[in-house]
Amino acid sequence: MAKREPISLATGTRVLFVCMGNICRSPMAEGVFRHLIRQAGLDEVVKVSSAGTHAFHAGEAPDARAQAIASKRGFDISDLRAVRVSDEDFDNFDMILAMDWDNLSLLQQMAPKRLHHKLQLLMRFASEHETATIPDPYYGNQQGFEQALDYIEDACAGLLEVAKRRATQVAAA
Repeated sequence: MAKREPISLATGTRVLFVCMGNICRSPMAEGVFRHLIRQAGLDEVVKVSSAGTHAFHAGEAPDARAQAIASKRGFDISDLRAVRVSDEDFDNFDMILAMDWDNLSLLQQMAPKRLHHKLQLLMRFASEHETATIPDPYYGNQQGFEQALDYIEDACAGLLEVAKRRATQVAAA
């Protein structure tokens, strides 16, 4: 049996999670999805990152509450640092997933029209929760972070199935 050629990274899937400041929801989503991708053995073909529509917290680590709740569930996001969405991101990522309508709207204003097909709400991949968006927990309490992570875990599980299908299609091509 011939040895299968490794899948080219250029044919992989690149996912960018986006919230407002890139210190709560999007780094939690990056951490959860990075973990799921690694467990599925897809970390060579699926690249994951996160960014904010605003640069309020550029260079900062994720919010301590986000780090604590993520860590409690087995996701280490302490190495992440906040960045703002760049013009290049619209070309460099295949899927740009916003946490809520405000961020999706801002992304639509920032992105070239020809790339709007890449912009979606993360919660469209959820199967357990009916909500369309992930509320920003920043000004709330611990419960808000718990709920945000519940939604993120649900949506990332659905997103993983999409990534697996894409990886399988690429491998078969």
